[in-house]
Amino acid sequence: MTSTAPETQRGHDAGDPLGEQPTSWQRRLRRFGHVPRPETSLRDRLDPPYTRPGRQVWSVLAIPPHVADRLVRWSGWGGPLLVTLVAGLLRFWKLDQPHAVIFDETYYAKDAWALVNQGYEGSWPKDVDKQILNDPSSVPIPTDPGYVVHPPVGKWIIGFGEQLFGFTPFGWRFMVAVLGTISVLLLCRIGRRLFRSTFLGCLAGLLLAVDGLHFVMSRTALLDLIVMFFVLAAFGCLVVDRDHARRRLAAALPVDEEGVLRPDARVAETLRFGWRPWRLAAGVMLGLAFATKWNGLYVLAAFGLMTVLWDVGARRTAGAVHPYQAVLRRDLLPAFVSTVPVAIVTYIVSWTGWIVTDKGYYRNWAATEGKDSSWSWLFPDWLRSLWHYENQVYDFHVGLTSGHTYESNPWSWLVLGRPVSYFYEEQTGCAQSSTGKCAAEVLAIGTPLLWWLACFALAYVVWRWFFRRDWRAGAIACGVVAGWLPWFFYQERTIFLFYAVVFVPFLCLAVTMMLGAIAGPAAGKGARADLGLTTHDPTGERRRTLGAIAVGVLVLLIIWNFIYFWPLYTGTSIPEDLWRDRMWLDTWV
Repeated sequence: MTSTAPETQRGHDAGDPLGEQPTSWQRRLRRFGHVPRPETSLRDRLDPPYTRPGRQVWSVLAIPPHVADRLVRWSGWGGPLLVTLVAGLLRFWKLDQPHAVIFDETYYAKDAWALVNQGYEGSWPKDVDKQILNDPSSVPIPTDPGYVVHPPVGKWIIGFGEQLFGFTPFGWRFMVAVLGTISVLLLCRIGRRLFRSTFLGCLAGLLLAVDGLHFVMSRTALLDLIVMFFVLAAFGCLVVDRDHARRRLAAALPVDEEGVLRPDARVAETLRFGWRPWRLAAGVMLGLAFATKWNGLYVLAAFGLMTVLWDVGARRTAGAVHPYQAVLRRDLLPAFVSTVPVAIVTYIVSWTGWIVTDKGYYRNWAATEGKDSSWSWLFPDWLRSLWHYENQVYDFHVGLTSGHTYESNPWSWLVLGRPVSYFYEEQTGCAQSSTGKCAAEVLAIGTPLLWWLACFALAYVVWRWFFRRDWRAGAIACGVVAGWLPWFFYQERTIFLFYAVVFVPFLCLAVTMMLGAIAGPAAGKGARADLGLTTHDPTGERRRTLGAIAVGVLVLLIIWNFIYFWPLYTGTSIPEDLWRDRMWLDTWV
């Protein structure tokens, strides 16, 4: 007691900026840049403010304060739009190349064309792809129904591009490229809201813009990127809903005579959040996700649980003594109704083209093979036929165990163990190659350095969620788990690495969160006054400088890696020697 009291008193007399009395070991740690965790006000815990760049940045650039304030206001949209412009230019550059029907475009491009022209998918003859490429107008749309194993929304979207630009590679890839570009904008804005930082939001969007798998899938008429878009949009809607709900809760809490917001158990446990349109919008987005591919159902379940837990956290922060019981009474039913039934209705509506025709596959099953069903008195024929169709499709998916050259186990996805070659063409007489050959390939593979860094970022996110209870880390982990974990239940099924594109945005958020931690908090007085550091703190400035350099180097390496693999993402012809140089792992060949 007597040995620590003088130390404590000296710390207090010195004007400790935290208003506390640190022990001697805490002061010794401060020499190495350690600062205690700040005490955050209740208002900021419910509705955190956005960070602002320090004045030093603007003074170095000789920008007046009033101009700097205007730039900061504009940057919330200006920065994301600039990143999106770059992403769009990359994705639309020579979108019609290669001029071929690559990989599963042979199914979805043709099904989409039939769907938008006659309301149901047709049974296309084999070996018709070359004729489509040469003269699409000479290929009639088959009127016989085709057996398809995926819901129609993704094909409707692909077909819209075909309606605009014709039954051509550019036409069937157009809308996928549009959604891939918009998803970059979504991630910028979502990241900005998650981290309360425009810079980190734009960084997350930039990482997505230069991810190889997202890039290739944005330029290919497959369904998985469309699922990713709706999943990301649903996540963004739920994040906005979370902010609005917590803001309403903060507005309802009492304020003491000093203007400080105070927790209140009665308000926290009885307040109803009322109309929540963003949660309804999330329900629609999730319905569109699994109306494109069924793996969206797992995301619906995971996000539904996540948003309920967010309400628990909000009520606990506001002072609820029994937050789970309060959520059970006030929030659980509205949360369920605004997501699950809305998603199911959205899914059924997506089958309208099949419902209104009498020629779709299994469309008349209820009136023929299923006419003796015991449920015929309760449900209309179209609904029973649709239910039978879905059962047959489920059996197909579960029983799909035929081998494929490019199949991979989900355990290997994060390390890019076995990417999928969508297109490969060998050219002879290539004088620039020692073998006399050139190769043109479209390889569905993520940017390796980004994905391998994401392995460490996910470990950091799990640590931060488990030990620091950071809701942002939990949300990112939920997005990854919802898109990745379900495939472990079907390891005997034929599955591919490109399914992972659904959770690529969350990998980018994880990497961004880790890079933000490496860079450290802002060193300005306004940004770090609550941490006890001033603008002249040499340790904080040095740590910030080193962190910023490390982050800059890592981001530049990821961009370089994307540029290095550009020929493999776009089908650009290169000498076979250079192609082999890019086969970093034997399993990539």
